[in-house]
Amino acid sequence: MQSVVLVIHLMIVLALIVVVLLQRSEGGGLGMGGGGNFMSSRGTANVLTRATAILAAAFFFTSIVLALLATQGRSSRSLLDRPATSAPAAPATPTAPAVPGAPQVPQSGGQGGTGMLEGLRGMSQPPAAPAGGSQPPAPAPQQ
Repeated sequence: MQSVVLVIHLMIVLALIVVVLLQRSEGGGLGMGGGGNFMSSRGTANVLTRATAILAAAFFFTSIVLALLATQGRSSRSLLDRPATSAPAAPATPTAPAVPGAPQVPQSGGQGGTGMLEGLRGMSQPPAAPAGGSQPPAPAPQQ
């Protein structure tokens, strides 16, 4: 059913584009002006205006029908209807980075998660000294 209405909707759209482009505008545009004896200028304007109005109404109708068909059978999902859930707990032990050599983001102050600002602060600071207070070995003197 939805595909049939969609095909009708697309045919209406194409017809509406053609009818709007055929109308004579102030600047001439793509209108059918200039020397045709088939219809008078005034009669053509009335027919095209009426056709535009009918096609526009059909366009709105098929748009509403498509919207209703798209929502049919779906359950309403609202954020207000869901019960509040707590944030997931932080892991007890820090995990190794997935990529070797990737910077680790420090945990935020006791809240159980990492924030974007804390992660950026951790990336901009130099790496911390290793625990135990030992100094890195000095380079060997060259001779």
